[in-house]
Amino acid sequence: MQISDLMAREVAFALFDVVGVEDLSTLSRFEAHNRETYEAVLETARKIADDYFAPHNRKGDLNEPRVINGMVELIPEVAEAMDAYREAGFFAAHHDEEDGGLALPWAVAQGASAFFQSANIATAGYPFLTVGAANLIKAHASPEQQAHWLPFMLEGRFFGTMCLSEPHAGSGLADIRTTATPIPDQPGRYKLRGQKMWISAGDHELSDNIVHLVLARIAGAPVGTKGISIFIVPKRRTDAAGQVGPPNDVRLVSLNHKMGYRGTTNTILAFGEDDSCEGELIGEAGQGLAYMFHMMNEARIGVGLSSACLGLAGYAESLRYAGERQQGRHADERDPTSKPVMIIEHADVRRMLMVQKALCEPALALCFYAAHLVDVEKYDADPERRAQAHQILDLLTPVVKGWISDATLRANHEAIQIHGGYGYTRDFQVEQIYRDNRLNPIHEGTNGIQGLDLLGRKVMRDGGKGLAAFSALVQADMEAAVAGGFSADLAGQLQAAMQELAGATTALGAVFQQSGPREGLSQATLYLDAFGVLVMAWTHAKMVAAAKSNDALSADYVEGKVLSARYFYRHELSRVAELCRRLRQPEDSFAVAKATNF
Repeated sequence: MQISDLMAREVAFALFDVVGVEDLSTLSRFEAHNRETYEAVLETARKIADDYFAPHNRKGDLNEPRVINGMVELIPEVAEAMDAYREAGFFAAHHDEEDGGLALPWAVAQGASAFFQSANIATAGYPFLTVGAANLIKAHASPEQQAHWLPFMLEGRFFGTMCLSEPHAGSGLADIRTTATPIPDQPGRYKLRGQKMWISAGDHELSDNIVHLVLARIAGAPVGTKGISIFIVPKRRTDAAGQVGPPNDVRLVSLNHKMGYRGTTNTILAFGEDDSCEGELIGEAGQGLAYMFHMMNEARIGVGLSSACLGLAGYAESLRYAGERQQGRHADERDPTSKPVMIIEHADVRRMLMVQKALCEPALALCFYAAHLVDVEKYDADPERRAQAHQILDLLTPVVKGWISDATLRANHEAIQIHGGYGYTRDFQVEQIYRDNRLNPIHEGTNGIQGLDLLGRKVMRDGGKGLAAFSALVQADMEAAVAGGFSADLAGQLQAAMQELAGATTALGAVFQQSGPREGLSQATLYLDAFGVLVMAWTHAKMVAAAKSNDALSADYVEGKVLSARYFYRHELSRVAELCRRLRQPEDSFAVAKATNF
C-alpha cells in the first residue's frame, strides 16, 4: 500500500469516525463548514503532498542545505512545494476569514498537515514553524504588531521560527544569556544580543523575510524563568507596507547537521554582533516563557503528529514490501522445489506489522483528538466544556509528544526489520524514515522532560484533579464503547489497569510528601510510559466502536481494528501492572549512584 493511500484512509477514519470532527460545525465559528468542505481541504492537501512534497523527499535527504557565499542553498523543489502550499492557502487555513483564512478547525488543519508530514517531513518543517509563530503573535502580540506582521506571515511571504535554546543551555531556559536593552525614546523596542542554537528553519531564501520569536532577558530582570521576555526579531527590517529593507544584524553562524530532517535548515544564529539588532517586545515583560509555551504546547501536539505520520509511513512501506518480497517457505512445507511465499505469510512478519498498526493508528487518532480539544477550548460557548477541554488537553499533551514519539520509533524499528538487510540501506525509504523520526523524542523538550511535566505539573501539582477527570472520561467512553461492540473483557482489563495507576499515583504522592520532588520525579519516565499505555488502550477502544458503527467500512478493515486492539491489550496494556508495581516500590539505584559509579 502506498503511503498516501494509507494516510487518506486513516486520516478520514480518525477525524470523522473516531474524533467526530463534524461536531465542531455546531460551534458558531465553524458553522459555515461541514464534512464536504473538510474533505475538500484534505483532498487538496493530499494532492499537493503527492505532487510537490513526496517526489523530493529522498533528494532533500541526500542533498542537505549548504551555505554558498553566505546564503543558504536548498534544492529547488523545496521552494516549489512552498509555492504550492502558499497558493492553496494553508498558511492561514485555520485563521479567521478577515485575516485571509478559512476559519477551519485546528483538527482539520492538522488532518491536512498529516499528508505533508508523511510525504516529506523536512519540507513540511518550514510551514510548521511559521504557522506556530503566527499563532503566538495572534494570541499575545498587540493589535499593532498583529496588523504589521500577521498578514505577511499568513500569506506565506514571511516565514517564522522560535528561538529558545542557546549553545550552553538547551532545555535549561532559566540560564539563557541573550539580552534585550531598551532603545531610548522608542517604547517597546529593544536591542538584542546573544546566540541561539538548534533553530530549525533559522535561515533560508524561501521567503522575503524570517520573523524570529526570541527569548531574551531585559537588563535588570530577575534571574531564572521569571525574568524572560519574548521579542519579534525579523531577519530584515520591514516597513508598514511590508517592503523588506536592510539586514537586522541577525547572522547565520553555521548550519547544524542532524541525522534526520536533513532538508530542514538547522542553525546557530547570532543576534546583535554589531549592536544593531532590533526587536519588539511581545506583551508584558517577564511573560516570555508563558507566551512561548502557547506555541510550544501546540508544537508538542505537532511533534506527536509528525511521529505518528512517520510511524504510519514506515508501516505503509513495510506492508507493501511484505506483500511483494518472496522468501522462505512455511515450516510445514518440506519440498525445496516449491515456490517461496511472500514474506507477509510468515507469522513473525505479521507480528511486526501488527506492532506497527497497534502503535501508530491510535497515535494518529489521539493527535487529532488533542487538536479537537484545542478547538473546543478556544471556541465552545460553554465555559465548563472549555475548562474540561483544557484540563484533559493539559494532561494528554506529554503523552501525545512523549509516548507517541517513542512508540512510533519502535514501530519504525519493526519496519526496517521486515525489510531485512535491504532496510538498512538507502535503497529503501524506511532507513530515512527511522532517522527522521529519531529527532521527535528530542524535539520541543526531550521525552524525559515530558515525563517530568506529566508527573510533576499535570498530576501532582493539582492534587490529581486532572487525572480524576480523565478517569471519569475513560469510564464513560468505555461504557459507550462496550455498547458499540467493544469487548467487555478488554474493557475490564483497562479498568483494572486504571486502578493500578491510581494506586501507584497515591504511592508516589506519599514519596513527594515524605522525600520531596527530587525523589518522586526520579520515576517520571516510568510514569509516562504507564499512563501512555492507558491512554492508547482507551483510544483503541474508541476506534473499535467507531469502526463497528460505520457500515460503509469493509469487514476486513473493521476486523483489523479489532485484532489491533486485542494485540495492544495483550502485549502493551499487560505491562501496566508491572510498571505500577515498580512505581509503588521505587528502585533508586540510578538516583543514588555517584558520577564515579558510572
